Amino acid sequence: MPNPVVHFEIQSTAPGQSQKFFADLFDWDVNTANPIGYGLVEAQDGHGIGGGIGDSDDGQTRVTFYVEVDDLQAYLDKAEELGGETVVPVTVIPDMVTMAMFADPTGAIVGMVQSDAP
Repeated sequence: MPNPVVHFEIQSTAPGQSQKFFADLFDWDVNTANPIGYGLVEAQDGHGIGGGIGDSDDGQTRVTFYVEVDDLQAYLDKAEELGGETVVPVTVIPDMVTMAMFADPTGAIVGMVQSDAP
């Protein structure tokens, strides 16, 4: 599949409660050993994708998936041409990821991450 889904994110108004719920429900190892308490969930045995469970920055609970692409700005432009809207412009989070987000014409928010490919 070109441009695979590579990460999921659960943003919660009660991230600790959500981290515990999903860990208990699915036996996920939710690792919060980082400065912001973001719960990282690793894919197991080559099945599925990794993700994270963290705090909501706007007070809304949501689930977002992230698609890997080779040119974030080109895909943001294409999304806008198709009736979508940029929600988060190309953003570099040092030593972690380069990402962007858009809303589809109905308001569903989708994230994208920059692939390592040139």
